[in-house]
This record gives sequence, C-alpha cells and structure tokens, in this order.
Amino acid sequence: MMPSVRRTYAALAFFLAIGAAGCTEVAPWQRGNLAKPQMALEPYPLQSSFRGHIYGSREAASGVSASEGGGCGCY
Repeated sequence: MMPSVRRTYAALAFFLAIGAAGCTEVAPWQRGNLAKPQMALEPYPLQSSFRGHIYGSREAASGVSASEGGGCGCY
C-alpha cells in the first residue's frame, strides 16, 4: 500500500472515531436543558413566520400561500 493511501485511511479512521465519540444518549433529567428556548434553532418561530409572510408580500415573490406576491415593495 502506498503511504498516501495509508494516510488517507488513518485520517478517515481518526475522523470516524471522533464522530462516533460525539454520539451519546441523553438522560431524561438532562433533556430539560435541551428544551430551553435558548437551544432552539429558531427562538421565535411565529415571529419568523410572520416576517417571512410580510417579506413575500412585499417582494412580489411567488410563494406557497395565496397571499404572497403582487406587492409593491414599499413600507
């Protein structure tokens, strides 16, 4: 085997080992910490949805809902 192939396999094995170490089970009493609002990807989903609706209406973008599109782009 060539040295570069060995290095590639060694690097692959290293990153797989690091990735597997990150997988762990969360205990039931720790799940409350993960459910905090600070841990959410989007802390205010209703506000983000409303802003997306307003943006789609103003930009005359073709969207999923019937209310989007046809806006003038002004405030």
